[in-house]
Amino acid sequence: MKILALCIGNPERLAGKSYKTGIFKHAANGAVMIDAEGLVGDAICNRKHHGGVDQAVYIEGSLTLDWWAQQLGRPYEPGTFGENIVISDLDNRDVAVGDRFISGDLILEVTSCRIPCATFAARMIDPKFVKRYTVAARPGIYCRVINAGVAEAGMPVEHQLFVGEKVSMPELMRTFGRRLSEPDRARYLAAPIHYKLRAMLETQK
Repeated sequence: MKILALCIGNPERLAGKSYKTGIFKHAANGAVMIDAEGLVGDAICNRKHHGGVDQAVYIEGSLTLDWWAQQLGRPYEPGTFGENIVISDLDNRDVAVGDRFISGDLILEVTSCRIPCATFAARMIDPKFVKRYTVAARPGIYCRVINAGVAEAGMPVEHQLFVGEKVSMPELMRTFGRRLSEPDRARYLAAPIHYKLRAMLETQK
């Protein structure tokens, strides 16, 4: 595996919307510093729902994006989904919470999956895209930064699998907002999940 693209964006206004968003991202030229808050220079406009230490970097796998290109009927440009990093030979469905992606000094740890929203649908100019993305069950991957580093396109990437019980990206999307059985709740809490989801599960009775 290797990094195919590092994507950053500036605040831009969506057509018909009053707010600005950082979802419009484009492949960067050259190296990019990635620290605990994500890619330096990347815009995050709504910090209530985006960004933060457990959602610092958003990854898409090239195999998943190739599939989407076929579904959309057009070539896929890096950054179209608002992702920060595109990794070659990666299928999002094969990723679980706690997996790590290592490239040079950079170490990223998977915390959660992407849950589509109205801004995403507006970006895709398709009011039904939230449902379409959910049904596809190939959600993007959010990570925390375990170790900061400088990255650039072409750098090799190691996909290190979580050693505990798996909580895959498709499963996490499927169960989002639902009450879990006690065994599933224990399995989720045993993985290094996003702190917001952890707080929700810890208070579940």
